[in-house]
Amino acid sequence: MNTFNKLLRSIGASVLDFCSTIGRIVIFACSSISHIFRPPFYGKELFSQFMQIGFYSLPVVGLTALFTGAALALQIYSGGARFSAESVVPSIVAIGMVRELGPVLGGLMVAGRVSSSIAAELGTMRVTEQIDALVTLSTNPMKYLVAPRLLAATIAMPVLVAVGDTIGILGGYLVGTGRLGFNSNNYLKNTVDFMELGDVTSGLAKAAVFGFIIALMGCYHGYNSGRGAQGVGKATINAVVSASVMILAANYILTEAFF
Repeated sequence: MNTFNKLLRSIGASVLDFCSTIGRIVIFACSSISHIFRPPFYGKELFSQFMQIGFYSLPVVGLTALFTGAALALQIYSGGARFSAESVVPSIVAIGMVRELGPVLGGLMVAGRVSSSIAAELGTMRVTEQIDALVTLSTNPMKYLVAPRLLAATIAMPVLVAVGDTIGILGGYLVGTGRLGFNSNNYLKNTVDFMELGDVTSGLAKAAVFGFIIALMGCYHGYNSGRGAQGVGKATINAVVSASVMILAANYILTEAFF
């Protein structure tokens, strides 16, 4: 009986800790969003973060999309050949990239690169008391450190995903015309004819949400990092893991909402 009570207490404590963490994240997010729309605005910091999050993530997102589109074309052709439906390769590659694979894989790759970077940077600033120094200098850390990163990631991710979708479709095109024997003009025609505006807009909307999640998790865990190198390392790990899980969960919710 005592063992059963201990188990129940352990489960209850875990549930309460989880709920309190969710509450702290929601409060942190609401506070950060409010600072985005209130002056002063740090345009230079916003541009710097846009370059760090968006421009410097292009190579990893582009390569991921290129090989994903190429592999997707091969897989669809192989599966479609069983039902004599090889002609669906162009349309399914395009729809699959813009609806799901582009936003999700791009989000996961950027989460690994950006969430960890933000968490490590803010965690180091917390450990070295630079955040406290900002308060001493009458600068709100949430406005100067968090708000520009959230806004930059939310804007940069749709741009990254749009570029990644294009490269992914190009990867499918190269494999389709070079390896699978598709006619170039017919491949492009099928790609354009079967893709709708809603497919593109839903993927870009997902990307904006994923960008917000990536920056939020990096900022939250870095801003609340524990002391010492171990605390910064733990914050970095937690940022990447929580951002990745939340991206996958948000993807399901948004897919239900859109389709």
